[in-house]
Amino acid sequence: MADDLPYRPQTGDIPTAPGVYRFFNGARVLYVGKAKNLRARLTSYFAPLDTLHERTRRMVTTANRVEWVIVDSEFEALQLEFTWIKQFEPPFNVQFRDDKSYPYLAISMGDEFPRAFITRRRGGKGVVYFGPYTKTWAIRETLDTLLKPFPVRTCSDTTLAKATKDRRPCLLGDIGKCAAPCVGRVSAADHKALAHDMGRFLQGKNDDLVDIVRERMLAASANQDYERAARLRDNISALETVAAKSVVVLPAEIDADVFGIARDSVSAAVALFLIRGGRVRGARTWTVDADDGVSDGELIDGLLRSAFEDDDAPAKLVIVPELPDDVSALEQWLSARRKERTPDKRAGGVELRKPQRGDMLRLNQTVQQNAAHALMLYKSQRTNDYVSRSKALAQLQEALGLSEAPLRIECFDVSHLAGTNIVASMVVFEDGLPKKNHYRKFAIAEAVDDTDAMNQVLSRRFAYLTEMVEVVPENALDTPVEKKSFEYPPGLLIVDGGQPQVNAAARAMKAAGLNIPLVGLAKRLEEVWLPDDSFPIILPRGSDALFLMQQLRDEAHRFAITFQRSKRKKDIRSVLSDVPGLGPSRVSALLKHFGSVAKIRSATVSDIASAPGISASLASVVFATLNPEPSAGSLESPPEKDQS
Repeated sequence: MADDLPYRPQTGDIPTAPGVYRFFNGARVLYVGKAKNLRARLTSYFAPLDTLHERTRRMVTTANRVEWVIVDSEFEALQLEFTWIKQFEPPFNVQFRDDKSYPYLAISMGDEFPRAFITRRRGGKGVVYFGPYTKTWAIRETLDTLLKPFPVRTCSDTTLAKATKDRRPCLLGDIGKCAAPCVGRVSAADHKALAHDMGRFLQGKNDDLVDIVRERMLAASANQDYERAARLRDNISALETVAAKSVVVLPAEIDADVFGIARDSVSAAVALFLIRGGRVRGARTWTVDADDGVSDGELIDGLLRSAFEDDDAPAKLVIVPELPDDVSALEQWLSARRKERTPDKRAGGVELRKPQRGDMLRLNQTVQQNAAHALMLYKSQRTNDYVSRSKALAQLQEALGLSEAPLRIECFDVSHLAGTNIVASMVVFEDGLPKKNHYRKFAIAEAVDDTDAMNQVLSRRFAYLTEMVEVVPENALDTPVEKKSFEYPPGLLIVDGGQPQVNAAARAMKAAGLNIPLVGLAKRLEEVWLPDDSFPIILPRGSDALFLMQQLRDEAHRFAITFQRSKRKKDIRSVLSDVPGLGPSRVSALLKHFGSVAKIRSATVSDIASAPGISASLASVVFATLNPEPSAGSLESPPEKDQS
């Protein structure tokens, strides 16, 4: 069965986005394909072998791994598929490997009235070519869309001559997809300017054109010329549609290395697209350790040095999501590497740039998307690997001096917002995997500080263990009573925090008369603290044990913050208490008058003013507080900062 193929990825690890995939045998590319939905397409290759076509069966059994790259659209996938099939010449591909010509979009700039047309031949005098394209339908769709903002003629010279003689334009002229120079609706100079603008747009120099058309639209609207404004609006939509399709194919003179980074508290995934001659010639991803103490700029500085310290020469343009502090020094170092490793002595210097707009920004966003997927895939594969989980538990047992591996681990975290709405979470991992139906959350009425809150939570947790009474049936053959999820004692307790939090948890355990292994994980340096110890245990940064503990800590943090946010949304008192002039007595009066939080939120200003002690002006402030209007240009409010 295809299920036995050792390199088969987990279905949930494959994205549902458009993209291009490659099957490898070692370093050799066996097959390149594109998909509108990568998950749906790739899973079809791992059906039972006897249901596959013979050629496909030979390919999947010869391969030993599969990789994919995410893009924004099926059109981009077509372009990237074409590039890689031409570059790698995979033996199991049939498409694009022959010597037939492929379609180009051409503009005859040497003519009096330039013509836009599709051709498979190059070399015409005074003709500018764009492409090649992988599919004829794709280039026809692009040309048809571009004729709205750039109504350049597309008819043959014979048709042009006939229309000029008869003084009658063709259908395209009547529907606005040709400027009709044949009947003098536009001068030769203006028509050539239209063709020139179309060429600039196809070369990727499109941002200023979109801005110019937008300014014309606004001017037409201000002059109440709404028909012209509507046409210009449609032109902008057409320009943006074509621009969005051509991110993977840039102007032919562009050589760039485009980096994308996605990170969490402990790891970072890096994606790199190699752009040569305006096309993606290579793509790779890798992961590195990156704790919270390292800024994005410092991380990128180190990544660039490691990426080009061997034999690889950087391109003239290096695109990064964030510029490091020492840009000039890094550019000087990269330029020296480029000159050393490029045969052309006129290689020139290297420019480090953070994209702000246009094709490079969109391409960088695509690379960022691939980095985010690579990070998710790395964490998923490491979590689901049985060998890694077993090794992590064994390493914990050895590092903490436990009598046996901790098969059940519970982790606790406290979350609050400036001391209000204090909550806590308990997450459970069994055999190194999350046991989500055993998760618990705690609401804490009042606490002096984080250590007091941790002590309260652990005291409540231990109460279930100390009060548990094991019922032994009189008949020894009877089935024993099954324990509830909260009654299972853990093999290891982890608290989020350093020595103060660990000692608070230890006091709760001592008061309960229990003896369970207990540690704390401090986020600053990822130190592991034992109760009453003066020095922490330092686990190796890349160890499976530390990775498992970080997973537990991050999951407890996520679960606590989620509960804290939901609780805060329901707690209208904390919102109303921030309204100037609304003290505790008036807050209580409002709640008593309306009876529920939902009724206060749905009340009008006059309804709120009818409550005892609430004036009309104060009612307006209360209404605005509970029903804030979204800020301009934003669909949602910025995220609130949690303290935990």
